[in-house]
Amino acid sequence: MVDLFPNCSHVQFHDLADKTDTEIWEFAKNSGFCIVTQDADFAERSRLYGSPPKVIWLRCGNVPTSQIEKILRSGLEVIQELRNSSNIDCLEIY
Repeated sequence: MVDLFPNCSHVQFHDLADKTDTEIWEFAKNSGFCIVTQDADFAERSRLYGSPPKVIWLRCGNVPTSQIEKILRSGLEVIQELRNSSNIDCLEIY
């Protein structure tokens, strides 16, 4: 994914795997990250608080990581629109 999103990372690389949604939200907000998640709680938080951080809500169910990568790669254009828009806080991708 770094070929499309050079600064992408994972919660595990920042010792956030066992942290609360609030802690992850604040880390992403303060660090300039967009949150990619299958967790509806982040989409709801985005609806309530706006951005930053931007949220990409994956609505694909329980699929292998390789399938998630395909979904993100195929959604590159709309993800870039999300990142560049001041009017969009959360993007749902199916």
